[in-house]
Amino acid sequence: MAAPLSGKTVAVVHAAWHSCGSCQVNRSQLEAYKALGARTISVAMMDVMTPPAPQGGRWPEYIAATPELVADARYFTGPPRESLWKSPLLRDGWWPLIHGDQATWLVELAKRAPVPEGLAREKIDLVHANHYFTIPLARKLGCGKSPPIILETQDIQARQYVLRNRGGFFIPPFARYEDMLAVELYWTQKADLCAHINAEEREEFVRLLPRSRHALIYPAVQPAPLALKPAEIAIVASDNYANFVSLRWFLQEVLPLAGPVPVAVYGNIDEGVKTRDKALYEARRELFRGRVSDIGAVYERAAAILLPTVEGHGLSIKAVEALSSGAPLIATRQAFRGMGVDPATLANVTLRDDASAFAAALRERWQELAGGTAQPARPDAATRQLYEASFSAGAYARALAREVAPLLNP
Repeated sequence: MAAPLSGKTVAVVHAAWHSCGSCQVNRSQLEAYKALGARTISVAMMDVMTPPAPQGGRWPEYIAATPELVADARYFTGPPRESLWKSPLLRDGWWPLIHGDQATWLVELAKRAPVPEGLAREKIDLVHANHYFTIPLARKLGCGKSPPIILETQDIQARQYVLRNRGGFFIPPFARYEDMLAVELYWTQKADLCAHINAEEREEFVRLLPRSRHALIYPAVQPAPLALKPAEIAIVASDNYANFVSLRWFLQEVLPLAGPVPVAVYGNIDEGVKTRDKALYEARRELFRGRVSDIGAVYERAAAILLPTVEGHGLSIKAVEALSSGAPLIATRQAFRGMGVDPATLANVTLRDDASAFAAALRERWQELAGGTAQPARPDAATRQLYEASFSAGAYARALAREVAPLLNP
């Protein structure tokens, strides 16, 4: 690939999260800009008050869990703990938060995150921010200059906050969706380009912010190995509330109808279930395998990947990961949200939206596996082809190059 960004420096600004889809997206951004010839900088912002990196608070855990975030330089920042009593954060951020206004809280934290030491020496040509709440920090990185900012929205976050608030403890009057959305849109419109990772998301943001510039750029997701050694039926999920709701539906409504079918559940969703529904976790604890160091090995031996998605918004990174494995998928339609494809046209996908039908498909696949007739994935599997065309590193880098050019050469 040509190097249209040779000689340029790109700062990727993102929340200091790990073991989740957003972290995978950040990794792909850094790799894509490197492939385009740029010098890359990662700027990770902790979304809680924190002591300085790398020793204090959550920093050691985060840094240890993200060796794959390879950049020419990595910087870390977050709001210092003394912000709560040395600034108006108590009034401007914490008070709205106890009513459920996570949108305002995160923005106020970002306002107080200092530019990391040493970053002022960097000559930044482009900032690629992730999630609206990093914009206050992103706007400070030019150190007196104003490099263009791409904002990768990663869905309407106000919806996620409403979902999370169902499982949290807040006091009335409760924050409204409309008010949190207004905060999100206020900061989103400050970007020079709003990049959206799925078609539905782009349509909605275009309607909400008609004067902003928008682009649909499907994210690159690291490919899983082909499922060449089918040996088990698996679910792979990170811990968030939507995944918890979906897995709870599977465990309570689907699995009892499937009979004695062994299913392995991978990822840190086990912690989410344990926290939110301990009785359910204890009843099904034998299924949970937790976070594993080599998730590729899970896909390689998958006889089927289950996507029992009944909740959530935006593109599912784990669903894209499953596509790349070429394994047979048993899924609800919602698992394919935002992909711009009719999943019924994918030959290795079995769509089942109600519990009994999902259970029947699961039971049938288990019988094939137990009977020794489960076949390895084909390199030309329909889902693998979809992945290569829309979600591979090459497709993402080409899309970025196309959208970045007008920003750097107005």
